[in-house]
Amino acid sequence: MQAMNHASNTATPSISAASAAPAPMATGARPAPGGPPSRWWGLPLLAAMRADYLGFVTRLQREHGDLTRMRLGNEDAWDLLSPDLVREALVAHADRLIRWERGIAVFEQVFGQSVLVTEGDTWQRQRRMLMPAFTPKRVAGYAELMTDAARSALDAAVPAGQAEALVPMETLWTDVAMDVILRTLFSESAQADARDAAWATQTLSETAFREMFLLFTLPDWLPLPGKAAKRRAMRALKGLVQRHIDARRHEEHGAAPRTDLLHMLLALRDEATGEPLSSQEVFDQCMVTFQAGHETSATTLLWWSRLMAEHPEAAQRAQAEVDSVLPSGQAPGPEHLTRLPFLTATLKEALRLYPPIAALMTRRTTAPITLGGVEVPQGAMLRITPWVLHRDERWFAQPDRFMPERFLDDAPAIPKGAWIPFGLGPRVCIGQHFAMLEMTLLAAMLLQRYRLGLPEGAVACVPKLQVTLRPGAPVALRLVRR
Repeated sequence: MQAMNHASNTATPSISAASAAPAPMATGARPAPGGPPSRWWGLPLLAAMRADYLGFVTRLQREHGDLTRMRLGNEDAWDLLSPDLVREALVAHADRLIRWERGIAVFEQVFGQSVLVTEGDTWQRQRRMLMPAFTPKRVAGYAELMTDAARSALDAAVPAGQAEALVPMETLWTDVAMDVILRTLFSESAQADARDAAWATQTLSETAFREMFLLFTLPDWLPLPGKAAKRRAMRALKGLVQRHIDARRHEEHGAAPRTDLLHMLLALRDEATGEPLSSQEVFDQCMVTFQAGHETSATTLLWWSRLMAEHPEAAQRAQAEVDSVLPSGQAPGPEHLTRLPFLTATLKEALRLYPPIAALMTRRTTAPITLGGVEVPQGAMLRITPWVLHRDERWFAQPDRFMPERFLDDAPAIPKGAWIPFGLGPRVCIGQHFAMLEMTLLAAMLLQRYRLGLPEGAVACVPKLQVTLRPGAPVALRLVRR
């Protein structure tokens, strides 16, 4: 496979020296797990993480095992690098964990008090109210909006009159996914907003990743590098969402009923109290749905396209399956998903190799817990890195190879917790059914129209970690009309 893991090969300082334990363990407990020395309050470790986070954690597991501990400033940081440890933390001890406060402080600037950010009773109330809008049955109702949004963009990917073209795939998938989320959220097309919103999304993702490694966020009004772009990006996204909400609230009484997500959000009522979401909650949920609902899908489809171009045999098999299930270019729908197992497997394998949220899945313990027989104190920071779990040869043979067959029904079972592109436990991504439906429909539609190929001289695709994992350079593919 051409797209290899540059992130885990980047040269950074060794982390193999003996551990300096952050704090003594309780009397009679098993010894503290190993980890790198935390000289100078762990600042050299933080610098290595910021330079190459995925490579750092990959080496950490190789040199110190599945459960490690280190001091980072005032943080007692533990890395959980096996499926059993991840499930034990996120499922068995879910009631003793909260989101890492620094990450929440960064995300709150964009997403407000949304379900992605809140904790405790507020989160439980929001999650309970939002679940009906994201059940598989409800999400299936958005399928026609998805295919309508994708059709014109995919048809026009190769200009009329041409048999093939070199297509910038990031632009294509961003435009398609943007149109999909705006139609499903607001029943509107993305034509006027797509490029500005895409730029704003990427700008905020880059900014958020940088700020994760700071102790606090400096005010955005300061004349510092990146602050002006961040302000413009915030205005662009918040303005876009607010315009659509305002337009909906001012629609004339008796207007045609809507079936989009905004309609669902406005109609939601708490079963316990009968109260609706507040105006601010509606706005915040729209922000997180918009941002998460298009960026992660577009990123996954971008990686998937590149992988399919690199592996023509897999692409031909998926294409034959699509042609068999959808003769004469029939539009795909939710009823076809179970009949497209290999296409679905190619998407799951892309999510394994390049999970959109590859790292920074972090929690704080609110009480002492035990992981793998080791006592973890209250206040510890637990870090989970899907990139490392997904590329562990214990769970995935030849882990750097693109092998969709891993996800077919007759393949050996994958341990629970080894494949977690949507998270795990009570805070598993509420939009996972939406994302899988969208990606499968759009992938099928692309294969109906084109064969994918690498351009001459194509170089390896190097992953770049921001909040999402994206290719470090533009991806252009040769699309040939069928």
